[in-house]
Amino acid sequence: LTQVAESGGGSVQTGGSLELTCVLTNPTSGINCKAWFRQIPGEEREGVAAIFHGGTPRYADSVKGRFTISQDNDKGTVTLHMNNLKPEDSGMYYCAADLVDYFNGRPLAPNEYNSWGQGTQVTVSS
Repeated sequence: LTQVAESGGGSVQTGGSLELTCVLTNPTSGINCKAWFRQIPGEEREGVAAIFHGGTPRYADSVKGRFTISQDNDKGTVTLHMNNLKPEDSGMYYCAADLVDYFNGRPLAPNEYNSWGQGTQVTVSS
């Protein structure tokens, strides 16, 4: 059973930066994609960034140019580098991993993933 654990959340002011790290323990051989999602109370979980095993990233339009996702496949880690943060970036950030169809899948859709972490809170103040 794949275990997912996030770390690195915190509070920053507008324009600040944070780095979130996700560690996968006992990853199944079928996992080819890891992603970050965020959620605020009362709203649906939204995809922020995803990365396939070979390194191809996907980003939500709202974070393009500000966020970068990277990974270390040997260590089983995936990192979300967040720059120029805005108050609307606030929320609980979750890491997820699973097998996602590279050509026909939706790597930023929550229902593509079955392995999830507990989340880490990010708060951006104006």
